Amino acid sequence: MSAIATEHDLLSDSLQKYFGFDAFKAEQKTIIQSLLDGKDTFVIMPTGGGKSLCYQLPALMLPGTAIVISPLIALMKNQVDSIRGYSDEDEVAHFLNSSLTKAQMKKVKQDITDGRTKILFVAPETLTKEENIEFFQNSEISFVAVDEAHCISEWGHDFRPEYRRIRLMLDAVARDVPIMALTATATPKVQQDILKNLDMTEDSTFVSSFNRDNLFYEIRPKIKKEQTIKSIIQIIKEEFRGESGIIYVQNRKTAEDIAEMLMVNDIKAAPYHAGLDPKLRANTQDAFLMEDIDVICATIAFGMGIDKPDVRFVMHYDMPKSIENYYQETGRAGRDGLDGKCIAFYNYADILRLEKFLRDKPVAEREMGAQLMQEVVAYAETASCRRRFLLHYFGEEFKEADCHKMCDNCKNPKEKVEVQQEITHVVKAVLDLNENYLMKVVMDFIMGRETKEMKDFKFTEMENYAVGDDRDENFWSSIFRHAMINNLIYKEIEQFGLLKVSEAGKEYLKKPYPIQITINHDYEDGEYDADDEKGGTAVLDEPLMNLLKDLRRSIAKKYNLPPYIIFQDPSLEEMATNYPISMEDMAKIVGVSQGKAQKYGQPFVDAIKKYCAENEIERPMDITIKTVANKSKTKVGIIQAIDRKIPLEDIAKGNDLSMPELLEELDGIVNSGTKIRLDYYLNKHIDEYVRETVVDYFKEAETDSIDAAYKELKDDEVTWEEVQLLRLKFLSDYAN
Repeated sequence: MSAIATEHDLLSDSLQKYFGFDAFKAEQKTIIQSLLDGKDTFVIMPTGGGKSLCYQLPALMLPGTAIVISPLIALMKNQVDSIRGYSDEDEVAHFLNSSLTKAQMKKVKQDITDGRTKILFVAPETLTKEENIEFFQNSEISFVAVDEAHCISEWGHDFRPEYRRIRLMLDAVARDVPIMALTATATPKVQQDILKNLDMTEDSTFVSSFNRDNLFYEIRPKIKKEQTIKSIIQIIKEEFRGESGIIYVQNRKTAEDIAEMLMVNDIKAAPYHAGLDPKLRANTQDAFLMEDIDVICATIAFGMGIDKPDVRFVMHYDMPKSIENYYQETGRAGRDGLDGKCIAFYNYADILRLEKFLRDKPVAEREMGAQLMQEVVAYAETASCRRRFLLHYFGEEFKEADCHKMCDNCKNPKEKVEVQQEITHVVKAVLDLNENYLMKVVMDFIMGRETKEMKDFKFTEMENYAVGDDRDENFWSSIFRHAMINNLIYKEIEQFGLLKVSEAGKEYLKKPYPIQITINHDYEDGEYDADDEKGGTAVLDEPLMNLLKDLRRSIAKKYNLPPYIIFQDPSLEEMATNYPISMEDMAKIVGVSQGKAQKYGQPFVDAIKKYCAENEIERPMDITIKTVANKSKTKVGIIQAIDRKIPLEDIAKGNDLSMPELLEELDGIVNSGTKIRLDYYLNKHIDEYVRETVVDYFKEAETDSIDAAYKELKDDEVTWEEVQLLRLKFLSDYAN
């Protein structure tokens, strides 16, 4: 019998003996053999590809104990439980971290010394302790595996500084043993960073396909918070009732708010974030694994701690900060090989908000963050196959036809429009203005707005001034973003976001090439054309929508107010979907407070009732979304404090709120129809000119969007917070 045959039999027999499997997946066998041959081995394999077996099996086969460096305590516990499930001895696997008592640590070390433990999970911090280094130096170590190796790289989606010190620690602990590095996501840039940091060669690098063909990828517009959450509830109830899912968010409060809304709508859910007590977090994870909880609302930082094979959906309420984050998090779905759905809610305003957080970071970090987020924008707004985009990002070629309609763009192709000429206009405009202005100014130039800046610097006399005055701002915003996506222009980080033309942009002017974008893909306003797929929203009645808009316009003229003050578009859209024919029905419409319903609702109810009768419309039995009961004590306390003219900073502190959280509470109070008087605070803290400028803006504006207002007014040295506060004053004075 040949040596090769013997090795084959040994590995196959060991696989059957320890795990009960008859065959290896993909390159598992070759990877394991590389490690058994004493070679450093780098494994890049998607989530669900069988990555863990690559170090578990050789650990059980080799003499001594394998050390597996893992970033999360929760992940270690899962791994240990999994390995113990295949063995009749619990001592076969242990973890060593700060969660153990001294007695437990002593037991672990004794089991290693006695040769009973084959695999030990440790955190990087554990290796830094002198007593542990000394212990491992005197122990038989078979090999070291670095799990979630992307944590090493600053370009990775979950960078951990302590990971960059692993090589130094290993040199002290086990210099001559092979190293295995494993990751589920790594761009070529990250791969090189890992290899260099761990002092590994490329000789034994194994890259599996990143294609998860059982996952459906979809982007939906993110509109108002209440409507987006309602959409989430509808999708879960209609498509995933009783199924496991994860909803990713950016902050703790949102995680708790969404979890609370799901629970009051009879969906078993719980939040999961760093602010929770570690014991509660562990209990929540266990409840999720045991199916006592169906849906986890998790902050992105804790994605690795949630590991469950039958997750049927992953939603992103907030877009992640990088494509790697997105791929890693969506990879939690469908690990059992069955279908999984990945839905992300996208609004470009969220990206702008993330960019603001970068302003105080070091230049290098700002540049890195901006580049990663630009790639997220490109993914969200692409008209092409999303699967092809993702795989190309990871350096893998993929044909669109092989997607098999497993993304929204392939399933329901959007109409595309050629924008070569418009892209050219944008690049030329940036150069015309000497690469010395923010996007807003360049857009004003293209659209022919006669601003003070245009007149003062005589931009109005330039050849390309007003070259795009036949298109609206949403269209040009999209053109600017696609020019950035195609690396023709970019924001100069060190110069506060001034637009510059890249070398590729200069070449484009010499030799333009076709660029297509989708139309009716307006992610800024959150428009969404429902399709025939399961889980989509109900069909909007367009004739009724037009009728309601006309009615709104006439009522707005009567009161001399902007139409959005009466009812915003999302409220009209819901009316044109659910047909409220009573004041009770009207009060259930998103964005319609009791006060607003009483003030403006009756003409709309009458119009809808008449329309339904004339067109013999049967009203849908729509899902009634229960809302969380108002935390009346807090709200009443805030209102009373404002009545007593207490400074907002003191009100926030007294209610254990940050200023942004207080403003969010105030927004809810105003939107519920309650009038609040903030003049005492505004007059003291905000310049009279700014107060007048912002209020005048909202009187003329077509929307009460803070993002739109800030974009329009920021050149007048108006801050984001000032816009928020003065919007509250405006709505309180004119809408309530």
